[in-house]
Amino acid sequence: MSVTKEKKASIFTQFGGTATNTGSIEGQIALLTERITQISGHLQQNKKDFSTHRGLMQLVGKRRRLLSYLQKHNLQGYRELIEKLGIRK
Repeated sequence: MSVTKEKKASIFTQFGGTATNTGSIEGQIALLTERITQISGHLQQNKKDFSTHRGLMQLVGKRRRLLSYLQKHNLQGYRELIEKLGIRK
């Protein structure tokens, strides 16, 4: 259920520039999006797993805060990222 090292490296390479650039906001948002997708799939099968639901809500809140930070400081990067990830409509 967790994200493997190889998957993390590919996410940070695609969105953060290099695999070692784990501090980039874009890479962190992409990683959170991947984890949110996995947990959402788990919760569709296990509807009464309330502790995982709480963790999902925390991840969504963290991603929302990072997105608002990115929107304030780099609007063009924000627009490109949400288009790539398909977050907003």
